Formats: sequence, C-alpha cells, structure tokens
Amino acid sequence: MCKKSHIAEPDRKLSPVGAAGGLPKSNEGSEADNTDLETASVTSSHLSELDSIEEAAAKLGLDEEDDNSEQNDLEDKIEELIDGTTQKSAQGRQTCLDGLRAAFAKKFLPEFVQKRKATLSDCVERCLKRGKGEEQGAAALLSVLVYIQLGASVDTEEVFNSMKPILLTTLQDSSASSKARRSCALALGIGSFIAPGDYETLKSCMSALEQIFSQSYFKGDGSSPTHSPEIHKLHCAAISAWTLLLSIMSARVVGEMIESHLPKLPQLLESDDVNLRIVAGETIALFYELAREEDEEFYGDDMDELMAKLKELATDSNKYRAKKDRRQQRSSFRDIMKTIETNESPYELIKFGQESIELDSWVRRRQYSALREVLGSGTNTHLKENHLLREIFGLGDPLVIIPGTSNQLTKFERHQNNLAAFKALTKVRSKQRDKRVPVL
Repeated sequence: MCKKSHIAEPDRKLSPVGAAGGLPKSNEGSEADNTDLETASVTSSHLSELDSIEEAAAKLGLDEEDDNSEQNDLEDKIEELIDGTTQKSAQGRQTCLDGLRAAFAKKFLPEFVQKRKATLSDCVERCLKRGKGEEQGAAALLSVLVYIQLGASVDTEEVFNSMKPILLTTLQDSSASSKARRSCALALGIGSFIAPGDYETLKSCMSALEQIFSQSYFKGDGSSPTHSPEIHKLHCAAISAWTLLLSIMSARVVGEMIESHLPKLPQLLESDDVNLRIVAGETIALFYELAREEDEEFYGDDMDELMAKLKELATDSNKYRAKKDRRQQRSSFRDIMKTIETNESPYELIKFGQESIELDSWVRRRQYSALREVLGSGTNTHLKENHLLREIFGLGDPLVIIPGTSNQLTKFERHQNNLAAFKALTKVRSKQRDKRVPVL
C-alpha cells in the first residue's frame, strides 16, 4: 500500500467542510468588501466557539508584536497551560485547553510544538478520556492545532495514530455529548488530511464518518428521520469532514463514492435543518465538480428531479422558516445550481498582507473552510508563515519582507504572481494525482 500525499493536488477542486462560503473572509489589508455572512452558508459547527478563544488569546497577549523576550514569556505561559491540563478541576483544565488552542491558532510555533509533541499528545488523550462535553471537545480541537503546527511530517503521523483510537471511540459513543463528537469528527477529518498515513487509515476514518451522517438518510419507510438540533450539527460536521477526505482520494475511489452516495445525498435536502440541507447541497455540487474532471459530460441519475428540488430551495419563501435561514439557503443553492447546470463554481479572493489565494472551486473552499474553522483570526498568520498551509494553497516559501520596502504589490504584480502560481499548479497536477492512487 502506497503512502498518500496529504495535499495531493492543491489546485484540485475540493469541497465543503461545512459550508465554505459561510466563513468570514480572511482579508487583512484587503481592498475587498467583507462578505455578508447572513447571505452565506453557515454550517461550521465551531465558529461560535471562537469568541472564547479570542478572549483567551487576549489574556495571553497574543495580539501584541513580540520580540525575543516576549516570545520566551509566551513559551513560559504555554508551559504553564500544559501543566494546568493535569489539575483536578474540570473548569481549570478547560481554561488551560482554551489557552493552548488560542496560542497555537494565533502563533506559528513548530519547533516548540515538535519538542513537546509527546506531552501534548498525552494531554489531549487524558482530557478526552477523563473529561466530559466541553473539555472533550476542546481537547479534540487542540489536537487539530497540533497537527497544523507539525505539518505533513512523520511526527504528525505518529501523534495522529496515537490519538485516532480515542477520537474514533468518542465519535462513535452515542452517550458522549454531541459537541465532543462534533469536535472528534473534525479532528479525524483534518488529522487524516494532514498526516501522511496509508490508504487504509484514511478509509477507516471515512467509514466512521459515513456511519454518522448516513443516519440522516431516509428511513426504511422512505420518510426523513427526526433528530435534535445537536444531532443535526453532528451530522453536518461528519459529512463536512468526510468531504474533506474525499477531496484527496484517487479518481477511482471518488467514482465509487459518487456511485454509492450521490443517489442518497438528495434525501438530506428534505431535512428540517437548514445547515444540513446546505452542506448536503454543497457536497452534491462537489461530487459533480469532481465527476466532471473525469467526464465533462457527467449528468447523473434523476437530474431533472434533482434540479427541481434545488430550484425549490434556491427560491424558498416559506414563512415558517426563519428569515435568516431563507437568505442563507437561497444564496447557497443558487451557487449549487450554477455548478450543476453550467459547471461554474463560486469564486472568492482571500487577501492577506501582500498575497492572496483564490477559492475558485468547491474543493478549495472546503479546504480553506476546514482550516479557517480551527484557526479563526489566526488564519492570516498561518497563511503567511506555516509551510503546510502555504503548500496546500500553492503559495510557495514564505515571503521575506525587507525593512523599509513597500508591503503593497501593484495590481500587475499580483496578477503575474497568480498567473505563475496557476501554471505551476497545473504542471504538477497529473503527477500529484497519480501519487494519490492506492496500489492494491
């Protein structure tokens, strides 16, 4: 069995973690207007938690410019937080986990994390086993940040493999809190996406996620199952993580998944939860995008019925739905219909400092959405400094800013840079894709 490349084909159009369109734009120093979040998809299950993380970051002084002495102070604070995760108080452990998440989201500290990877791994496992609800969820999300700090390395594979059994156990434990299970779904998805593990590891995680969201497919009598809002959020997280992993599978496996799930996904469009409807619709759009990479004439079964349902959701004016939900749904399904009808994907330009990335496919939106979900406002920092994110989005080595020089590129320079990056990605695309094909 060959190894998989965690970011194989960064230009390949991969899709939604929740709804990528619903995430705030990362446009530090941008001239572009902010997206109106009320008209965007909002299926991310953890964005509401970022406020508490921002508060923890403020307490640690992470928004301040740091020199060497401040860097040392920060590392000392992080050491204290790691030690604090062993205390008896559940609230105290939770506070320390939030502080660690804030530190690793806001700052890129690969050497510090690498030296303490075993300690951090033990910390996460202990809190997942010992804690409940909020604590388990925070521990699972902390594991994601450890993977992002370590990058696509043997260290990441080692840490992920040690955490994977407890993450799977918690995800599949119906007695565990839905919030903890959602975080475990995200941790399994991003962990498998980053860690350079083998094909079987990837498939086992996808299978576990399938078992979760498939519970929202129609029941035996053809009716849509009834779930609580928390279970709906869990199913959204599971299908989003599953779709992220689908984005790095070989064309053969993608074909198998399309055959297995594309006929069933429209069932989720009947859900009474707006976020599940949106994430299901965006996953359908992703399937069409991937299928048409292999067959430009891909049509799918029951196309007319599917388009009728999508049009109904894109023009929904039912008063029993919340006004905000209707706006989100109409905006999302208009984009979904365009992809299926004309093969046109939504476009968004994310600017940060002197650079930018283009989200010109459901695949890239999905990748950005997953990382943005756990990094929050630290996304810009990681896009500038973190080699993993820069490789995923084809940005190359971090820019070196010479003091006294302008931080702004001209419009022509930005265009030339984007054009060069596009040509480079296109050139290596076929080779990267071949590397993703498992050898059975």
